[in-house]
Amino acid sequence: MTTISVAEAKAHLSDLVARAEDGEETVITRHGKPVARLVPMHRAPEQLPALKAFRATLPKVRTSSVSLLRQMRDDEY
Repeated sequence: MTTISVAEAKAHLSDLVARAEDGEETVITRHGKPVARLVPMHRAPEQLPALKAFRATLPKVRTSSVSLLRQMRDDEY
């Protein structure tokens, strides 16, 4: 990640945009404090496991959700 002042960003905007297209992030500062971040528009989405595979890893429940909710409700009052 690159850090650059607003004045430098103005002077090198085309270069910064090209670097963002290549995946680089740039933080833009004003008076030494970060005020903006230039990032690529499209990132590769993080691959999440398939829902079916995830469900297969969960333990089997012997009680229905309805029964569990009713029990929780009744225990609270």
